[in-house]
Parts: sequence; structure tokens; C-alpha cells
Amino acid sequence: MTQFEDLVRNNRSCRRFHQNHRIEVKTLKSLVNLARLSASGANLQPLKYILACNSEINERIFSCLAWAAYLKDWNGPEEGERPSAYIVILGDTEISKTFGCDHGIAAQSILLGARANGLAGCMIGSVKRKKLQEILEIKSRFEILLVIAIGEPKEKARLEAVGPDGNIKYWHDNDKIHHVPKRNLNELIIESIE
Repeated sequence: MTQFEDLVRNNRSCRRFHQNHRIEVKTLKSLVNLARLSASGANLQPLKYILACNSEINERIFSCLAWAAYLKDWNGPEEGERPSAYIVILGDTEISKTFGCDHGIAAQSILLGARANGLAGCMIGSVKRKKLQEILEIKSRFEILLVIAIGEPKEKARLEAVGPDGNIKYWHDNDKIHHVPKRNLNELIIESIE
């Protein structure tokens, strides 16, 4: 396995953190710099970012997020296990009206960078956007695309093959290990043309 493949394998969505682990704004800026260096459709670079590593603001951001839809009996991380920081990814509508997959590319670069530096994160698309816009006083020209939770990981994740029943839902076991079923590579490749 290559070093990069190992990094990708370990870059699971992390939803439980050591909340008391402080993350500096310079760390968040270095992660956003990785997004800045990444590809952008037509090189428009329409993404903007809000960085938060203040516990009071983090608490308010947390109230706008929904966590782990498949885990019906879990309302998200408890106090003490919440993220130490957030990166809110915005689309600047004065640059472009559509953002394609730019925010996905940026988020993956941020999360790989976080993992490479001993941190972990989670891309969150289920956001109370109007409420978050008010909390952070985001101007109307910016569209909230994603929120990335960042912190020192507390949970462990394990990749496993999708079972015979085809169930792809992630789940937690009694030891709070996060299990992530992945489809077989041969199932994904429809055709190989040589």
C-alpha cells in the first residue's frame, strides 16, 4: 500500500473528537491553503472560507449541524467530544452562480491535510443554513456549501466489505468503533478497456 493510499484509507468521517485539543487559526489557514492550491472548474476559484476555533462560536455553529443520518439513536457528539474548529465553505455568487464540485475537491484536500497532520474531520452538508448565516453574519452574496468539523480524533474507524445484503450504512459497535462498509472495486468498474 502506498503512503497516499494509507492516508485516504485513514481519512474517514470523524464525528467524535478530543474537544479540549486546541486548534490554532494558523492550522486552519494552512488547511485552506491546500484547498486554494487544488483544482477549480474553469479556474474561477469562487470559494471563500470562514474559520472558527473559538469555543463560544463553535457551540453556536454546532447548533446548526445534523450529524450521521444513519445513526438514528445518536444526536451527534456530546459535550467534550465536539470539534475544536470549523471551516465553513462558501460560494461567492459574484464570481459564479454555480460551484460544481469545487467545494468537494476543496473539502477533500482540507481533510487529507488534516489527517496528514494528526487531525480528522467531517464534511457536513446537512446545515441549518439560514440560522448559520445569521450567527456568522454572512452576507447574502455568499452561499453556504459545506461545513467541515475539525479536531483531534477520538473515535476509530474500520473499513469493511459490504455484506451479501448490500447494506452500505455505517454503524457503531459497542466499543464505539465506527464501521464503514465499502463496495468491492470490481463492482464499481463497469468496463476496463485496454
